[in-house]
Parts: sequence; structure tokens; C-alpha cells
Amino acid sequence: MAAALTAFTLLALSSPPSAAASPSSPLNAAASPSSPLNAAASPSSPLNAAAKAVVPCPRPKVKPPTGRPARPVPPPDDPVARAVGGDALATNGLAVPAGVAAPPALTAATWLVADLDTGEVLGGCGPHVYQTPASVQKLLLAATVMPHLDPRQTIKVAQSDLDIEPGSSAVGLVRGGSYSIATLWLGLILNSGNDAANALARVGGGRSGVPATVKAMNDEAKRLGAYQTHAVTPSGLDGPGQFTSAYDLALISRRLFDRADFRKYALTRSATMPAQKALKKGGFQFQNENRLIFNYPGALGGKTGFTKLARHSYVGAAQRNGRRLVVTLLGAENNPLKGWQQGAALLDWGFKLPKDASVGKLVDPESLATTKTTENAPVTPGPTNKAPQPAAAPQRDSSRTLTFAAAAAVAVILAATPLLLLLTQRRRQRVRRRPRAQYHAGPS
Repeated sequence: MAAALTAFTLLALSSPPSAAASPSSPLNAAASPSSPLNAAASPSSPLNAAAKAVVPCPRPKVKPPTGRPARPVPPPDDPVARAVGGDALATNGLAVPAGVAAPPALTAATWLVADLDTGEVLGGCGPHVYQTPASVQKLLLAATVMPHLDPRQTIKVAQSDLDIEPGSSAVGLVRGGSYSIATLWLGLILNSGNDAANALARVGGGRSGVPATVKAMNDEAKRLGAYQTHAVTPSGLDGPGQFTSAYDLALISRRLFDRADFRKYALTRSATMPAQKALKKGGFQFQNENRLIFNYPGALGGKTGFTKLARHSYVGAAQRNGRRLVVTLLGAENNPLKGWQQGAALLDWGFKLPKDASVGKLVDPESLATTKTTENAPVTPGPTNKAPQPAAAPQRDSSRTLTFAAAAAVAVILAATPLLLLLTQRRRQRVRRRPRAQYHAGPS
């Protein structure tokens, strides 16, 4: 029995981590199977096999518009990052619970529906496929900077805040004008103002300005578990190497919809830009561009986005019968449905699903932090003369201080123990049967 347990211990300690986990992955490829990342599943597991069988997402029968720019080359796929939240999400195609009604046919290249409160993913289409974000990236800016800025603070607009791509959206800030942080948030969320994004990023970055805020945005994305998100601009205007995914957007949006101040801004239908009397500029009113709040019962708000490269992107949330859902979609065309209408169709589909319907999970930042701390903590080996307990789970964490050589030595000692005891016992029996004189003869 001891030898059998020893062999089991040796096998568990000597087993290599999953081959699908990249050593350079930010997710720590040696995570245990119980990790909330659910990233260490065997490539031959039924879940991974199912993920490889791509089910096409429903699409409407419409011709794509001509003249679309070529899709930027995404980073290489990391099999670990693609499995964040569950193996079923590691697909380029459709991931929905078995037996449910088919989701609506959409032009969105990728999308996801999730429960804001439980974090359950109800369904998705290419949830981890890289896409360009457009202005929904402003949600990452808000998630990063909003907790640190006083909404009552007043700042002056600099010329650099107005340096945006010609023809892109702006809320109409004036150089040298004075605006409250709250007004800038309204300009960012309602009117998708790139000038407001630049001003907020500049102030949020302190002396280092916009570059510091962009770095903080990327740090915040990693903290949330949005490992496929990389920001280059604070506004979402296209930049080389700028990507996100439908899953990542849901993680970011979930944190924002937990904030009362964000929900208040997102549900504001119209706001007033104050006059700048010293600059002889009058005030004006601007509207919320997210039509969901005007047309969908229970709407909680969201964010629209568009660039020629990214196409239409959208994030929207709503509540119904005590349930809050969020939808994210990327790479959509506005025919036959506009972005917010595609979001509304997904919300309708999601609210009809049973509450226990799920194909994955939005990872929780607190759980990620706990997992990383636990996995990176040094482990003190116990006494080597104690037999392993059958109930203990085999550890596959490469950060354990017990090396393979030490484990092999322990295994040899434990395996030899029963044999040594047996030989010693027999030797003692033979000794007791020998005459005393013979036993004491020989050199002393």
C-alpha cells in the first residue's frame, strides 16, 4: 500500500504542466485546474475537443459594404488567454448552452452576453477573438481614471486636448475653457468626445499626462483579467497594436456598471456644456448617442463606437425581473440593424434564457489576485518520513519548492521502508536464535 501511494506521489510531482500553456502568458501557465482562469485543462479533454469544433454564428443575408479597410493583423493567439472564463469560450464560432433557442443573426463579428451580477456568460460568438475597439475603449479609460478624479474639480482645456483626428467625434471643448470633471465625463459617455477623452487622460496622468494614463489603462486591463486588451489611445481612435475582445469588454463593463456615478452618467439623456464667458463662447446642449436608453425598457446605458477600421462596436446593459445583463459586440455593420439594435436583440435573447444557463464565467479580479498570490507563495515541504495522505490533491504547480529530484528521493525512501523493516525484523529473529558465545566472538 505504501509503495502504491509513493508511486502516486512521484507521478503527481513529476507530471509537467499543460503543454497548451505558454510560459510567457500573463495568466501564469502553471495555474492549477481549480484556478478561476480554468486555463490548465488538458488539450485532450472533452471540453477542449468541443471548443475545436467551430459552430458558425448566425449571420443575416446582407452584402458587406465596399471600401472597408483591411483588418489589422492581430497578435498571435495564446491558447491560455483564449480559455479564460472556460474552455467553451475558446472558439472562433458560437458558444451557447445546449438546447436553448438560437441567438439572433447579427453582422457583429464577435459578441458576448453575460450576467452583470453573477458573472455567468450566457453565450458568445468568438468571445476571445481579437478586434479593434473604437470608442468603446473609453470604458477602459473610465474604469481606470474615474475612481481617482473628483467630479467637482475644474480644469482648463489645453491645446493638446483638441489634437484629435479630423472628422472624429468631439463634444466641443474650447481651448482655455474651464470645465468640471463631471462635465467631461458626460461629454465622453454621451457624445463620445475624443477631446474629453484627451483632457481626462491628461489630468488623470498627472505630470506624465496621457502616456501615464494609457499605461495605467493597460495595467487595469490586466488586473481585471482582460488579457487580450491593449490600449494605444485613451479615446479608442485607431492606433497600431490596439486590440480588445468581446469577453474583455464585458469584464471592463461589469466593473463600471457596479459604480453608481457611471450608471448616472450613462443614463443621462442630455446635458449642457457651460458657456465660456471669458472666451466669448456660449453654452450648448448635447445628447446621449446611445439610443438604447430611449427605446429599451430597463436600459442601464452603455457606449457606442465607430471607426472605419474597427467598424461599429457597442456595449449595452439592461435589467429585467431582478436580472442585469450586459452585451458587447465588435466589428458590426449598421445594416440591417444598427449597433444598439443588435445589442437590444441580444438582450432579448439573453433574458429568455434560464437563469442557470451558462457557457463560462467572467473572471473576478479579487479571485485572480488571490490565485496569483497563492501560486507564487513559497511552500515549505513537510517531514519526508510521513506517508502521503490519499485525500490530498496532486499538485502540478511548477513554483513548488519541492523539486523532482527531492520528490524522487522521498519516493525511494518511502518505497524502501516496508522492505527495510521486513529485513530488519528477520535479522533480529536470526540473531535471537544464535548462541551468545558465537554472537560475541570476533574483534571488539
